[in-house]
Amino acid sequence: MVLVVLASSTTAVVFPGQGSQTPGMRDLVAATRPDLLDAVAELVGEDPFLRVDESTRFAQPAIFCASLAGWKELQGHVDPVGLAGHSLGELTALAAAGALDELAALELVVLRGRLMAEAGEASGGGTMLALIGGTQAQAAKLASRHRVSLANDNAPGQVVLSGAPDDLAAATEAARADGLRALALDVAGAFHSPQMAAAVEPFSAALSRIDWRSTAVTVFSCSSAAPFHDPATELADALVRPVQWRRTMEALVAAGANAVVDAGPGEVLPKLPRRRCPAPRAAPP
Repeated sequence: MVLVVLASSTTAVVFPGQGSQTPGMRDLVAATRPDLLDAVAELVGEDPFLRVDESTRFAQPAIFCASLAGWKELQGHVDPVGLAGHSLGELTALAAAGALDELAALELVVLRGRLMAEAGEASGGGTMLALIGGTQAQAAKLASRHRVSLANDNAPGQVVLSGAPDDLAAATEAARADGLRALALDVAGAFHSPQMAAAVEPFSAALSRIDWRSTAVTVFSCSSAAPFHDPATELADALVRPVQWRRTMEALVAAGANAVVDAGPGEVLPKLPRRRCPAPRAAPP
């Protein structure tokens, strides 16, 4: 859990997605939210923390539980002006805000992880590629030429492509020829791409059965960078839509945030604002 100070005082809380897992996150859940350990093991059929690096079907529920444990530690210490989540983190943010019950959210996360893993396997497998130092225009050009998708606009100078391994390998060569750094991401799927299309309908059906509630704190969608207005539709559509994290951070700042706390494991999200804010300072919450 990391606090990144953008100016001072008014705080937003964000929740990470895949790739944020850490070795100690199971211990945090055991100490802070042991009820989640029992619930997630029952829903997954085994302890997902033990296989978190093997598949998104294990990574997503494990990171969700660790993020809710981090959120519990934050409560009473922050009064956020807004919440947001990166991909999977959207469900965590909505659960933290009380838009749905935590157990219902965990059931959705387990289903989401399974559906996305199955969709990726059925489409032949895929992965993701980060372009460092590139613009959206450069990323869009590479995506068009190499049959891959623009998956994440994370920050100025960091855009992520998603697609089949062979196509991304060709995009990597082209990006490096253009002077860009191209880093393969350690993820087991072409997330936020057409490869996830098969997951949309069954996930939408499950989302439509949720008793959605209004929240006292605004929760921002990372697909639209605007407050959620129809979570069931927006969360399903987000499976194949790009993450607009740069714009989401700008929306949180416009809403009054001048400090951001990442409630989840790892330090993936705290590093991203540093690409758009002058000399931010990191400190423990």
